[in-house]
Amino acid sequence: MKKSILIITVITAAMMELIDTSIVNVALSHMSGNLGSTLEDTSWVITAYAIANIIIIPMTSFLTTRLGRRNYYIGSIIAFTFFSAMCGLASNIWTLILFRFLQGMGGGALLSVSQAIVFEVYGKARAGIASALFGVGVFLGPTIGPTLGGFITENYSWPWIFYINIPIGIAVAVSSILLVTEPEIKVIPKAVDWWGILLLVIGIGSLQTVLERGETDDWFSANYIIALSVIAVFSIFTFIWWELTISNPVIDLRVLKSKSLAVAAILTAVTGVGMFTSVFLTPVLAQRVLLFPPTITGLTLLPGAILAIFGLLFSATLLKRGVSPLIIITTGFILFMIFSYRMAGLNLDATPGNLAGILIFRAMGLAFLTVPLTALAVSGLEAKDVPQGSALNNMMRQLGGSFGIAMINTYVAHRFGLHRNDLISNISVYNPQATQRIHNLTQYFSNKGSSLFDAQKKAMGLINSGIDRQSFLLSYMDAYLFVGLLFLLAMPLLFLVVNRKKQVGPVVLVSDH
Repeated sequence: MKKSILIITVITAAMMELIDTSIVNVALSHMSGNLGSTLEDTSWVITAYAIANIIIIPMTSFLTTRLGRRNYYIGSIIAFTFFSAMCGLASNIWTLILFRFLQGMGGGALLSVSQAIVFEVYGKARAGIASALFGVGVFLGPTIGPTLGGFITENYSWPWIFYINIPIGIAVAVSSILLVTEPEIKVIPKAVDWWGILLLVIGIGSLQTVLERGETDDWFSANYIIALSVIAVFSIFTFIWWELTISNPVIDLRVLKSKSLAVAAILTAVTGVGMFTSVFLTPVLAQRVLLFPPTITGLTLLPGAILAIFGLLFSATLLKRGVSPLIIITTGFILFMIFSYRMAGLNLDATPGNLAGILIFRAMGLAFLTVPLTALAVSGLEAKDVPQGSALNNMMRQLGGSFGIAMINTYVAHRFGLHRNDLISNISVYNPQATQRIHNLTQYFSNKGSSLFDAQKKAMGLINSGIDRQSFLLSYMDAYLFVGLLFLLAMPLLFLVVNRKKQVGPVVLVSDH
């Protein structure tokens, strides 16, 4: 019974952290108006949390060694909960951004340590079941974030997006105090790698800022983006060299000698691109182009999210029964590519039911990827290296998601310009359909009492709005195909780590040890 409560506790903690990666997305305009800030400044609420996550996640193994896993985990839960409350109480945008960053620093531990605890409870023999249970939180968190955020913002006010963490955080903290213990394998703390920490913070912080803010500030036309890009490249390469040459690295990159972890990290990053870009693009498409209200938009994600729970458990069962991960992961990639292809075939007449049906392919595809990839990441590691390996793998998912969203934002903006220019070229006096459409609209507004000048202006405004809407639809269709192509290109990596020969045991993964 205690083990079951412990599993529920740590998965809830992980879900709470992941929900907060996307829950604020739908509330940015409300925050902006309430705090008297621009939308560009308000978007730092998302950026600050992502930067803190990316910095702290790979440091988890180091911090658990220095502070003790139990102390660090409970302290992180308390910090996450406290700064959630402070975010809700913030009276100006920059105070909110500061508290949001500190909330992200507290939340970073909730992923990797939760995962390590789940694997410890179930043991390596039942790694598939452990992956499935943890995968529920990993998958559902970002997926239900926009739904929950939209509901809270529409029916209450944006501070409640943060206040909702308080009772959950208190319950998780109390349960963790009672149930979380130190791991059996003790690691002796080593000297603090201050240079490694500094290079990591500067490098990842700069890179994440470039990824999050590049599109908003037109990438390399902004001097600070150029400066941060140079700093990021220098710091990250120096960090890698430093960590591989000292005896007490803050992040032991040597665990990447495990081929299974190295490949799993790449595939997890690709999965992160698919997971986060799809949960970013779909609500925007539904509301901006298909004109669904926020609540209906959120509800379209729920059928797939519910089915994904069964998909996660089913994929774990298949692993346990000896089905090759090659088959399961390949199936997951194919299902996600079907989702991408189906989304690229939408039109302006699509209904919420149409969208919900297509999103099921997304949900099941990611469900079939989450379990075997998580198991693959740690399959070639010794027990003492599992926390470091899972931390790196989790960082790759978050980094893949952040990079994917930045990449897709740039791609959509580029494709929108191309599609809009193409559509506008059809609006001319030489196109009888266009001139007739403008004439009919002008006549309609004239009959409603507008002057000829105003009627023509309103007619052209409506035509322009239609062109924008169609251009966005075509751009999003291109974006879904782009991500689907990325999945297709990543699939051959599977053959580097999955043994296709029949083996005895529930998980037929090649081990490097």
